[in-house]
Amino acid sequence: MSRSARLLDLLQTLRRHRRPVSGLALAAELGVSIRTLYRDIATLQAQGAPIDGEAGLGYVLRPGFTLPPLMFSEDEIDAILLGLRFVSKRGDDEMLDAAENALAKIEAVLPEGMADVVQGSSLLAGPGGSGARDMLTLIRGAIRSEEKLSITYTDAKGRASDRTVWPVAIAFFNDTEILAAWCETRRDFRHFRFDRVTSARPTGERLPRRHRILLAEWRLAQDLDEMM
Repeated sequence: MSRSARLLDLLQTLRRHRRPVSGLALAAELGVSIRTLYRDIATLQAQGAPIDGEAGLGYVLRPGFTLPPLMFSEDEIDAILLGLRFVSKRGDDEMLDAAENALAKIEAVLPEGMADVVQGSSLLAGPGGSGARDMLTLIRGAIRSEEKLSITYTDAKGRASDRTVWPVAIAFFNDTEILAAWCETRRDFRHFRFDRVTSARPTGERLPRRHRILLAEWRLAQDLDEMM
């Protein structure tokens, strides 16, 4: 991780804590040494970040740093919160952390009075899907790295087959998630239910075409299917 990325992570971690947090706790959360943490805090303070506290007492970031107040309507806040709560129920651990970070950023820069709207939102997201969070992490990683996957898939009749696929997209439904991918066996786009994928692993092979091209081709294929 670059130093600039580490400093941004430190700022975001401080945003999530409303009360002073010890240097040891911050260092453990960020995975750095206490010496590195103290040096990074000093760097941010020198650059104007309003971080209060000192070694041995704890640190806190005063609200409103770097971003101007965000003006959201109550309906917009409800929409954002519902989306973040959905992610917290259906995403993997990385997406859960990302949702918490996003909410912390929003709450930190909302105008006074709007924080009550966030705390009082009554829209909730219930559990659902396959619960295959490790599978979600693996497939998201393959999509980002544009890498082929080797999967074992069981169809609706209980027949298992090994496939090499080019992952394109993930769709979330009430009872499961669906992987949209180009299947080398079928030589066409196919959709695979997470709850029927018994194993999956990256092959180490790059996709023959860039992901954005595959995504466009998949979308075009869906449009053509609807027209026929």
